Amino acid sequence: MYAVISKDRISMPPGSVMRIPGTWEEYCQLRDSRGDGSIPRLKYHQGEISLMSPLLRHGREAHLIATVVTILLESQGRNYEAFTPITMDLPEVSGIEPDYCFYIDNWQAAVGKDRIDWQVDPPPDLVVEIDVTSYTSELDFLPYNVPEVWLFKNYKLAIYQLEAGKYEVSESSRYFPDLALQDIIDLCFATAKEKGTGTAMSELRKSY
Repeated sequence: MYAVISKDRISMPPGSVMRIPGTWEEYCQLRDSRGDGSIPRLKYHQGEISLMSPLLRHGREAHLIATVVTILLESQGRNYEAFTPITMDLPEVSGIEPDYCFYIDNWQAAVGKDRIDWQVDPPPDLVVEIDVTSYTSELDFLPYNVPEVWLFKNYKLAIYQLEAGKYEVSESSRYFPDLALQDIIDLCFATAKEKGTGTAMSELRKSY
């Protein structure tokens, strides 16, 4: 299968990544050419457009980790708003489509909204990204001042927290400071592989 990239049509083999020079206007044309779809994923940064067609594994891992976040928040009685898919954009500066966004401390800023103005409204408190193809980076979210970014790659969780205008690796999450998140995720993946995701999530709920 060959990749086809035009203003009218985008087709890419699963797992492929492409980077091409392009303007903000060209990025917007490609983004809009997908209609109501969200594949391939697109991002824009400094005159470069990146495209990624996710593998099945990508969606599975994103769903599992986002569900872990949801269960942990609910176990603590904390309200939240969550979005996927979603496009974050700052015209002429950045366009990015994270796997999941969570509003936790600022859930009231997002509740009931159909659109978010990234130049005015607060950013998500937590972004979850799955990196199967080296397509994403925590730095993609720096223009938006996202407080915390989770990057999950090769079954390992890296937590980045925004400190003094840059991201620093952290051993724990500011939203779950007392939890060993890597251990929780490892157990969930092991259970899901043996018994299915539904069972893995059910067992997690019983634990918390």
